[in-house]
Amino acid sequence: MATVIIPTPLRKFTKNTARLEVKAGNIGDTIQQLTANFPDLKKHLLDEKGQVRSFVNIFIGNDDIRDLQQEKTVVKDDTVISIIPAIAGGI
Repeated sequence: MATVIIPTPLRKFTKNTARLEVKAGNIGDTIQQLTANFPDLKKHLLDEKGQVRSFVNIFIGNDDIRDLQQEKTVVKDDTVISIIPAIAGGI
């Protein structure tokens, strides 16, 4: 099964789980599985069209899915997926 690393700001929507195991064929399937299991996570990952929000970065290993096949990027059993939301801030 693939491993999804949940960043600290989103863990409150996954019952404080830092790593989740998923069985999915691609990133789109993975996101669907995550949001089905944790519905409150959906609004933080997907926009109103069901697309990954522009400020949410998803990596397979060190590769941004935007540089691969986006939501159609294949997920293998040994894949490590990192979800990295942009953090806004300023002085």
